[in-house]
Amino acid sequence: MLALGGVPQADLLDGVQQVRLRLLERAASGREAPRDVSAWAAVVASNLAMDWHRAKRRQERLGERLAALRQPAHPSGEDTSVLSVAVAQGLDELPDAQRQVVVLRFYADLPVRSIAEQLGVPEGTVKSRLHTAVRALRARLHEDEVV
Repeated sequence: MLALGGVPQADLLDGVQQVRLRLLERAASGREAPRDVSAWAAVVASNLAMDWHRAKRRQERLGERLAALRQPAHPSGEDTSVLSVAVAQGLDELPDAQRQVVVLRFYADLPVRSIAEQLGVPEGTVKSRLHTAVRALRARLHEDEVV
């Protein structure tokens, strides 16, 4: 199922191990075993293949964003470089927790749920930090009259 889902040959063994791990986690949690283990494994493998493609696309978008930061969007590059410097300075002024969620959300392109899982905080906390950080960055950019 992983191969049919487009997962490359080099990543198939890792995928199989993930399916096995999910089955073991299910058994360890005390939940009853699936009625048809092979059907359950096929669904899990299909989901893992989709996750693999999402992660690959997320990495590609991150690479594109980082490349765009290195190359000015305008021929002169002045407007973009001024904005980039202002955003970088604004990020430096944010508290660590806010800076962390901004970078994970807007630069790594992670969804709020993934950020919450990675940081071990509720989704509402991530949303609150993002809201506060974006408001502070927006105020900073307006103060400097960059936007």
